[in-house]
Parts: sequence; C-alpha cells; structure tokens
Amino acid sequence: MNTQTPDVPLGTLDGLKKSWKADMLSGFLVFLIALPLCLAISLACGYPAIAGVFTAIVGGILSAFISNSELTIKGPAAGLIVIALGCVTEFGFTGGADPTADFQAYRLALGVGVVAGVIQILFGVFRSGILGEFFPTSAVHGLLASIGVLVIATQVPITLGVQAEGTPLERLASFPQYFIDMNPVIALIGGISLVIMFGFPLIKNPTLKIIPAPMLVLLIAVPLGIFFDIGTEHTIAFAGQESSVGPRYLVNVPSNMFSALTFPDFSGVLTSVGIKYIIMFSLIGSLESLLSAKAVDQIDPWRRKTNLDKDLLAVGIGNTVAAFIGGLPMISEIVRSKANIDNGARTRFANMFHGIFLLLFVALAPALINQIPLAALAAMLVFTGFRLASPQEFMHMYKIGREQLIVFVSTILGVLATDLLIGIMIGILVKAIIHVINGAPIGSLFKPSIRVGTGGGDSATIKVDDSAVFSTWIALKSRIEAQSAKEVVVDLSGTKFVDHTVMANLAALKREFEEGDRQLSIAGLDGHQQLSGHPLSGRKRKG
Repeated sequence: MNTQTPDVPLGTLDGLKKSWKADMLSGFLVFLIALPLCLAISLACGYPAIAGVFTAIVGGILSAFISNSELTIKGPAAGLIVIALGCVTEFGFTGGADPTADFQAYRLALGVGVVAGVIQILFGVFRSGILGEFFPTSAVHGLLASIGVLVIATQVPITLGVQAEGTPLERLASFPQYFIDMNPVIALIGGISLVIMFGFPLIKNPTLKIIPAPMLVLLIAVPLGIFFDIGTEHTIAFAGQESSVGPRYLVNVPSNMFSALTFPDFSGVLTSVGIKYIIMFSLIGSLESLLSAKAVDQIDPWRRKTNLDKDLLAVGIGNTVAAFIGGLPMISEIVRSKANIDNGARTRFANMFHGIFLLLFVALAPALINQIPLAALAAMLVFTGFRLASPQEFMHMYKIGREQLIVFVSTILGVLATDLLIGIMIGILVKAIIHVINGAPIGSLFKPSIRVGTGGGDSATIKVDDSAVFSTWIALKSRIEAQSAKEVVVDLSGTKFVDHTVMANLAALKREFEEGDRQLSIAGLDGHQQLSGHPLSGRKRKG
C-alpha cells in the first residue's frame, strides 16, 4: 500500500488541477451509487424523495471546502433512517393518509435538523471530536446492527408491495403475513432487485462489476416497471391473481427541483419531541460520522488523517444548510466512501464532483427518477440493513469475547424495545456491570489512575492502575499524545482489568506512532488472562 503523500497539494485548487480527472471519474461512479440510495433513504425516513439528493449535493459541494477528510463522501445514510422516521412520526406523519399533516411533520423535522446541525457546529468548534472514542466498541456495533434490523423491518413490506403498521417488533412478527398478502407484480420487481443486491458481491470478475449494484438494479427495475405500466392505475392479471398497480408504487419528485425547496418550521424545537430528536440527531449522527471518517482513514491509500473536529464542523454546517432547504441529515458515509477509494479518488474534490453530478441530474432529468419503482429502492435498503446486522457481526463479537457478544445483543434488544438513545445507554450499562464483575473497581470506571514518568533518554512511561476501560480511554489517550518522547511505554501491570475497547484503541494508536517514526509499546500484561483467543480481547488479572 502506498503510504507516501501524493504529488499534489491536497485540498487546494492546484491539487484539483492535477487530480481532477481521477476525482471526476470517481465522483461520477459514486454518483451512480448515491442517486438511488439517496432516494431510498429519503423515502424510508418519511421525507420527500428529493430530500436525500439535496443533502448529498450540499454535503458533496460544501464539505469539500471545509473538511480535510480527503476521501469521505458526505450524504444521507441508512444509519439515520430510524431517527428521521421517528422524528416525523412523532410530529404527526401519517404515511400518505393525510398529505397536509405529512408535510407539516416534515417541516417540523427540518427545524429539528437545523438546530441539531448548529449543535454539531459547536461540537466542532469546541473540539469535541474525541467524544466519538468514548463509546465502547461492542455497544456501537450493537447500535448499528439494531439500525439494520429496524431498516429491514420497515423496508421488506415495501419490497413486497404491502402496507405495514405497528412497532418494529410487530412488523418483524408479521413477515409471514406480508408474504401471504404480497402484490405479485411489485414483489417480482423487489425480488429481482434483492437477488441483484445480494448476488453482486459474489461476482469476482471486475469487468462484470463496472456498473455498481444499485445502478444495475435500476437498469432492470425501471424497464420492468414500464413493462407492467406501474405509472397507470389499473389491475393486472399476474401469477394467477389480480394485482393492483399505480403511481403510488413509483418515486415521485417534482419536475422543477427548486419548487421542492422546503423551509423549516421551528415551532416544534422546544417541545419534548423536538428536544429528544435534537439530541439524537446531534449525538448519534456525530458518532456515526466520526466512526466512518476514522474507518475511511484506515483504508486511505496514503494514510492521511482526518481532523475529526474539522470534519464535525463540516458535517454540522452541511446539516444546517441541508435542513434549511429541505434536506435529510448527513454524515461521512462509509459505503460510498469505500467506493470512492476503490474508484481511484485522490482528493476531497471527488466528493464535490459527486455532488455536482447529482445536481445536474435532478435539474435536467427528474422525469427519469419518477420511473423508479419504490420496491427497487426498498430492496437496496434491505441489503444495507442486512449488512449492518449480518450473522458475521454476531460471530465477530463472539470471537472477541462472550462478554462483547452480551453487550452487543443487549444494545440491539434495548434499541428494539425502546429507542436508539436508550438502547445504547443500556449497552453501556451492561458493559460497565461486566467490567465490575471482571474485577474493575467501580471508581476506576469514572476516574482513571494514570501516572507519567520518564524512562530515561528519549522515552516516557505511562503507568495505569486499577483499570483501563472505555470510559477512561479519552483521558489515557490524551496523556499518551501529550508525550513528545520518541518512545512511549504504556504500563498496564497495575490494572485489574483492561477492556477490548482500550486494547483496540491502543493497537490503532500504535500504528499511528509507527507512521510518525515513533514507538508505542504496551507492557505489563503478562500477569493478565485474556477473555478469549482474540489478540485484542479484554484482559483481567490472574488470580
């Protein structure tokens, strides 16, 4: 892997001049992926279809000049569907039964989005990016997996062409009935779309994968929709029964993009619903964005590091602007960012080009968007939800340690039974209880015992007592990064317990030191017992 700085002044107009061809090509290919996903996520959130496109346009063009995150793609993400849908629902969204109420709920949600964006700006200004490292790894994975389950629960009925109501758990329990009541025509389109989405990763030939899976779905689903004349209200005999089809099964965007601009209503901001969702948008949205930016840094061919505070500022400004014109919340989105890297992007201007292509398409060809079957978009989200909550995630947690799986599952069940915010708090509480059972003193979960000394010459030693766990990681990391010595030793011999989050974060920090021609060593774990065979598993003192 190339770890050298590219021969372009990154993030500058001179850099754009030297890398624009590679960045434009990647931006175009990411646009092909982003367009259907933006539409799908918008509709899943209870927002107009165009809202997600507005967000990606703003995120792509604006953040390229604010953030230094070179290869992340900013836009709407499946991880925020649950929050956005919950927000409009509690503000009176009816799912089409009352268009006036739906539009008002949408405007009230936009008001919440603007305030949440301003709070994210403050997070960036006051350098709160490090807060993304507070949350334990297993609880965060549990949060994302629960979002995947919730997305599946809401999108499978749309894929089958049936109406669904009730809580996520009630919808999951109703899956057999959905298949009994499915609309054969719509289910055919949704089923073919699912086959493409799930089968595409199995294709190994790069030539066959030139067209991204979401765009391939549209290239097949749109002609099928035209063949069955879904745009016209009528009944069709298919699969041995009469099926009703009509425009309600297609995407609907206005012919003039500017007529879709919608401004927020701030009257719900200070209500209990408004305050609740401002907190969730700002906290969970920021957490997801920070985690995505960090993950993309790990696969950047040049190992460039994102200034998380600056990136949070960019996301906050983007969210404020997007919500003010009718857009969804945005984050640094990892799937499209990975595609950006795979397609040869070199700088952040690929993100800008992806936004420009989206702007041109919705401005010049909105009629094409209106031919897209909703079932095809829902199938894309079912696939996304499955990836978030795949069996491999459960196995990965189990391999790290049974206690990690317990926290992971507790978070999922907590979210499904309550909401995202309470769910992740349940996961954190379960994590803390397990730490105490494994020997961590209760007081050490809140106040770390850290001592710094010199090791002689150009070295420093940081000794940790009692425990080293997720809740005190920020303090430990600050002490480590404050050292200017060439070699830093973290002595954990005095700890009774070290958790997986700290082990994983120390491993990542060790790599960062090596890239800066410095050395970070972990010592004092010989007297500890691993909780599993995983190299980064938690450790408790023997005896």
